[in-house]
Amino acid sequence: MAKSLSYQFKTASIAIKLIAINVVVYLLVNLLAFFLQVNPGYLTQWFVLPDGIFEVILQPWSFITYAFLHFGFFHLLFNMLMLYWFSNFILNLFDAKRFLTIYLLGAIFGGLLYVLAYNIFPVFANSSAYLLGASGAVTAIMIFIATYTPNTAFRIFTFTIKLWQIAAVLFLLDLVRLPTSGNTGGLLAHIGGALFGYYYAIQLSKGKDIGLWFTNFITWVEDLFKPRTKKPFKKVHRTTRPTQQRSTTKADKSENQKKVDAILDKIGKSGYDSLTKAEKDFLFKAGKED
Repeated sequence: MAKSLSYQFKTASIAIKLIAINVVVYLLVNLLAFFLQVNPGYLTQWFVLPDGIFEVILQPWSFITYAFLHFGFFHLLFNMLMLYWFSNFILNLFDAKRFLTIYLLGAIFGGLLYVLAYNIFPVFANSSAYLLGASGAVTAIMIFIATYTPNTAFRIFTFTIKLWQIAAVLFLLDLVRLPTSGNTGGLLAHIGGALFGYYYAIQLSKGKDIGLWFTNFITWVEDLFKPRTKKPFKKVHRTTRPTQQRSTTKADKSENQKKVDAILDKIGKSGYDSLTKAEKDFLFKAGKED
């Protein structure tokens, strides 16, 4: 049973893994709080994101850990449903590390805006709060894909809706609720994540990956936990044929990449549904080969 669950977790998509982590953390915190008869905030005080500069300096890891904490069931449910739904669009185009980069950097930038706002604007001068929840990271995911492929459309009952329309409505709702909501910190995290997701998508569409450094950092961390095995020595004889094969392979990869770029440009202009079946199959195959 344990082996089966472990295998399913390893083979699941990055979105499912993030959802599983969020759910497990939610259950652990709330069950422990129940059995110990303490407030969940007491157990997580070193993992939520505080609003004070001095406290943030003492626990910088909270810029990431806060995005995996939820105290309310419906808060968790809504965030995970949004994460799962928008992940389908992103993972059709990009790999798991790009998705994780958007999620984690979205959380970080959402947290940064929250901390800066609470220490700059007079309206928060007498406030003392902390931030938790995946909303900022999820909003970054939503705004990123809605900016990168704005015309991707889908049907809800009899209505056809585009991604940019959903993202615009939800973002405007956050702005409208900001002055009157009791969850000002959470809304600031939404806005911070949204701004990052938008800027990332705009830069990526221009060919500049501003999150590449973080993706490389993820790869470095991943390599730290990989078991190191010594490869057996193999004697290799030099011939001219392998060189020719390598040259041909590089040429094929270059042509494939050009075709992938052309398909991505088409998606950005007209949406994913504008692709032909052959183009969708080619894009899916190219993603698997990467």
